[in-house]
Amino acid sequence: MSTSRRTSPPARRVPALPALVLIAIVAAVAVGAWLQFGERQALDTVYTAGRSDRDRVDVDATIQRVDAAGREMTLRVLVTPRGALAEAGGVSPVEDLTLQTSTATRGDLTFKAHQRISTLDVPVALTGGSITDYPFDAYEADVEFGAVLGGEKVPVRVTLSNNDVLFSATVDASTTQGVAALDIGLTRSNSVLVFAIFMMLAMWALAVSVLIGGWYLVTRRKGLTWPALGWMAATLFALAAFRNTAPGAPPIGCLLDYIAFLWAETVIAFCLVTVAVAGIRAEPPLPSDERTPERSPTDPPTHRAP
Repeated sequence: MSTSRRTSPPARRVPALPALVLIAIVAAVAVGAWLQFGERQALDTVYTAGRSDRDRVDVDATIQRVDAAGREMTLRVLVTPRGALAEAGGVSPVEDLTLQTSTATRGDLTFKAHQRISTLDVPVALTGGSITDYPFDAYEADVEFGAVLGGEKVPVRVTLSNNDVLFSATVDASTTQGVAALDIGLTRSNSVLVFAIFMMLAMWALAVSVLIGGWYLVTRRKGLTWPALGWMAATLFALAAFRNTAPGAPPIGCLLDYIAFLWAETVIAFCLVTVAVAGIRAEPPLPSDERTPERSPTDPPTHRAP
């Protein structure tokens, strides 16, 4: 007596690709949010140097823009006298006020007595580093502030913040003999680094794609494949526009160019020329009936010279 075994239906498998794609998207969004939160915290950080006496001069300095090519940083400075040194709640000083600065700036700032104080943009020279190291370039700036009111030194307190999203700042604050000193270090922000590295990887990926496509066309003797030639030419010119979108507009000749851009352009141009020459050689010759047009009976006869 034979017994029959019941076969259970195969279990349905859940496709793994959609789940992996979803996990990758969630991970990418989480990493992006974490990077943005870190940069926001860095921009909200305020560095303080100097004394906190009741009668003092407050200096609120903000990094507005860093010009790496011109090796200059722009500080927006707001000077506010406090206590017995001020009139109308800090709007104007009671006597002539001079804000002494370091040699990195263009000169001292002077404010007349009993006159309203407004914000000023102060250029500061940068030292160290070179923009040719983009996106890994770094710079330094030494900023000092001291206050003199009516010919006498008065306490000063300096607060510094950063508003340039393309750079991150690290500040070493100190106070020496009533002078507030700030040693500022400037590097490219995380968003600039991530985008610049992505650009280099994308340039190499496009160059390798064109190289593989060109190798396929040449080895298979495909002839003049116009869509492929158009794609290669479009990639050649698109890379130049893509390179110009680099944050901070670095000049030609920086590390980004020597690592990726110039090599990618060279590879793509070489592949384009090679595919065109090989395609011309691989094109079959025209048949004789296509090279010599047929004569119609109505065509006038041709006369040969005797």
